[in-house]
Amino acid sequence: MAELAATARRRRGIVPGPALDLLTQAKAGLQEATAMETANERFATAHLAALRTAAAVLAARGRPPQASGRRRARIRSAWEVLPEVAPELTEWSVLFAAQARARARAEAGIRDAASMREAEDLIRDVGMFLQLAERILSNDARQHEELRGPQPEATFPRAVDESAASVTPQSGIPLGHTPPGPPLGDDDDEWDE
Repeated sequence: MAELAATARRRRGIVPGPALDLLTQAKAGLQEATAMETANERFATAHLAALRTAAAVLAARGRPPQASGRRRARIRSAWEVLPEVAPELTEWSVLFAAQARARARAEAGIRDAASMREAEDLIRDVGMFLQLAERILSNDARQHEELRGPQPEATFPRAVDESAASVTPQSGIPLGHTPPGPPLGDDDDEWDE
């Protein structure tokens, strides 16, 4: 996670901020799941961390192309959309989609919706999924940077003395000074007499 955040900072926002926020929330959720006492709580919280991880990948990679038609597309789960945007995560999508019903049961408080073993397995799986998603987004950022190529450094002329720094270069008017004349945006006819 720290590697992804550092890479994103170096690359000046190539990994979208919302994706980084979702990964941070997913990591916190996974840690929270390990601290929960009941199997249902652990399972539901870990599955939510997986869902946030999938959302981070979707936020970074964008939406899949939509079919051209007048009919509005039906709402689909993140697990259905993720393989279209990140085919390398298809198996993970299938795994977590299969567990969505158990998560709903666990969140509803249905007794024995998940065993402690299932919760522990899910926590382990979500940890691997989270690491994989971080690597994927980091690689995406690296590839994007390579495609962009080196960016020219911005160069600004340096002022020779302080009086030159307080004057705009084009007009010689001191900074912060409003030049005489009509206010900008008004009709010029009012000032012609």
